[in-house]
Parts: sequence; structure tokens; C-alpha cells
Amino acid sequence: MKLFVGLMSGTSLDGVDAALIRHEPGRLPVLQASHAVPMPSDLRKCLLDLCQAETISFAALARAEHDFCHLQARAVDALLSKARISRDCITAIGSHGQTIEHAPSGHGDKPGPAYTCQLDNPSLLAELTGCQVVADFRRRDLAAGGQAAPLAPAFHAALFRHPRAWRLILNLGGFANLTLLPPESSDAAIIGFDTGPANVLLDAWYQRHHHGSYYDAQGQWASRGNVSQALLSRLLEDEFFHRHPPKSTGREAFHLPWLEARLRGENAADVQASLAELSAVTIAMGVAMACQYQSVSKVESLIVCGGGAHNTDLLERLARHIPEIAINKPDAFGWPADWLEAGAFAWLAARRLESLPGNLPSVTAATGPRILGGIYSA
Repeated sequence: MKLFVGLMSGTSLDGVDAALIRHEPGRLPVLQASHAVPMPSDLRKCLLDLCQAETISFAALARAEHDFCHLQARAVDALLSKARISRDCITAIGSHGQTIEHAPSGHGDKPGPAYTCQLDNPSLLAELTGCQVVADFRRRDLAAGGQAAPLAPAFHAALFRHPRAWRLILNLGGFANLTLLPPESSDAAIIGFDTGPANVLLDAWYQRHHHGSYYDAQGQWASRGNVSQALLSRLLEDEFFHRHPPKSTGREAFHLPWLEARLRGENAADVQASLAELSAVTIAMGVAMACQYQSVSKVESLIVCGGGAHNTDLLERLARHIPEIAINKPDAFGWPADWLEAGAFAWLAARRLESLPGNLPSVTAATGPRILGGIYSA
């Protein structure tokens, strides 16, 4: 039995999630403890500026990386203290880093190679924590021709595959991504892909109109607005929503200027309601796309995780669009909705140390299975 820590900071930029898992080959990974450290407002602004910058100075990049790494180290220290575990008991930390830009097909219309950039300093993290670190998980899949995302579907398969039933896993972070899990009795491939924005536009629009608050708790503001069908139609014209998988996206594609270019003077609350409807509609489109792709007529359940799993309004909208599928949370499996992504990178670190592949070519379109991540000794 070995213990691993997974660190995740998603596109919502709300903080660092740390998950401690127990890993034994051939057994289900078990969540032992979890802890979240909120993102300081100045670091959040700095990271957001980097995500939106046309040019970046090395000094600004180094400062952000330094501060982010120290925040990660604080999350690890707090987690181990909470679990009453010595750092000597940790086999490795799996660090995702903070995505600054994700361009698996290159940068828009500009010529150049595909790339994905996660701000991270695993060498410094190893120094600060005294633990071995595994990091840089995405670029090996990219080098093999893949999208480098999503990577969590392999972990979803380890946790949630059913002997006989088809299941869907939905992660609602800044962006929404789906995993379609065939039954264990099936030879069908696992597929997974991003469906589009989940919280990223909802949070940005809410912050513009509610200073000092970062998100629309339980979707209360959105629930008071009315969906503008004209605005929703304009938003849905984006080609990403109609592209077939494999596909992944990020802030470089969906951001406030993208939204503002499609506004026609709508009421602010109605815009929020329309953005929530956009998330629900595009997820439902993704469900239909995934089921059609695998010729699936019946899915047992859709298991929702991520911060958006707490957005009551968004889940109610989604339920109206997929009434034939039961919507559940992963708590019944021992994994609260907030800790699946951090747990995934702890599990991926374990896979790396076992020299086992971490990607799924059927998800990312890489040319084959690849061992992901670099190892940084304590």
C-alpha cells in the first residue's frame, strides 16, 4: 500500500485542491483525506493576466510560478497535517500545475506547433515539501499527436466502470468534459472530450456584476434571469460545439471578449441565465454525440463532479435536457464531487512510477498509450 498526493488547480482559478489517496495495484484507489487552499486574490489576478496576455515577461512568469508553487506546498503541508501523515510516508506528489494556455491544434489561424502550457515548478515543489514529485503530464500525449486532454477518463474508468451498464462521468470545472464508460463486459473504447464552458463564463460574468464575489452560488442569479433564445443561438454558432471528438478547449477560446462580441444589450441576469443554458445545452449535445458515436441506446447514470456539481440551477437545466438519464454524484463511491480531479493526478503519479500508461488514445487521439510525467526526486 502506497500513499500519493494529487494537486489540481483548474481553469476556475479558485485555489489548489490536494487529495491524499491510498494506492494498491489491482485495487480501487481510495481517498484518504482532502484539503483546499483558496487562491489569493493577487495571485489569481496575476494568473488570469497571464492567461490573457499577448506577450509575457520572464520575470512575471517566474514570479507567478514561484508564488503558485509555494501555494501548492502550503496545500500539501495542510493536507498532511490534517491527515496526521508524515511526508516520509508519501511515495510521490502528482502535480498538474496551472494551465495558462491550451492549444492542441496550434494557436488559432497563426502557423506553429500544437502546445499546452501548465505553469509549474516541480523542482521547487520537491524542495519545499521534501517529497518526490511527478509533473508535466500533458506534453507526452501531445508529442504523440494527442490533444493532451482530458486525462481524467482513465481514472474515471478505474473508479466507475460497471460490469454491465454504460455510465457517463461529467466534470464541471471551468470547462465541462464528459467520459463515456462502456461496461466491463464490452470491448468498446472509452471516449471523453470537452463539451465547452461550464463555470468559466458564468464566473467571469458574475464577477463583472458582483464585485468581491467569485461565483454565482448554486446558480441563484442565473435562476432569476430569463434565457434569451436569440443570444443562446448566437453563442451556439461557435464551431467548437459542433465539432466531433477528440476535442478539448480552454480560456484561449472562451472568454469575456468572446461573449461580449455576441451581446446585443441583454439584461445582465438574462445573460447569466443564457450562459447557464449554454452549458446545459452543450453538455446535452455532448451526451448525444458520445452515445451516437458508440451506438449506445441506454446509459444507466451520469455522475457529476467538480465545483459545478454544487450549482443547483445548472443541474436542473441539465436534467431537463437529458430526462432519460439519472444524474448522480460520486459520493456513493467514496469520492466527494470536489476531489476527483486532484485524485486523478495522484493516481497518474502512481501510474508513472509503475511505468504504466496514463493516457487513453481513444480519448486524446494520441498514436498510442504513453507513460506520462517526469519524475523529480526529493
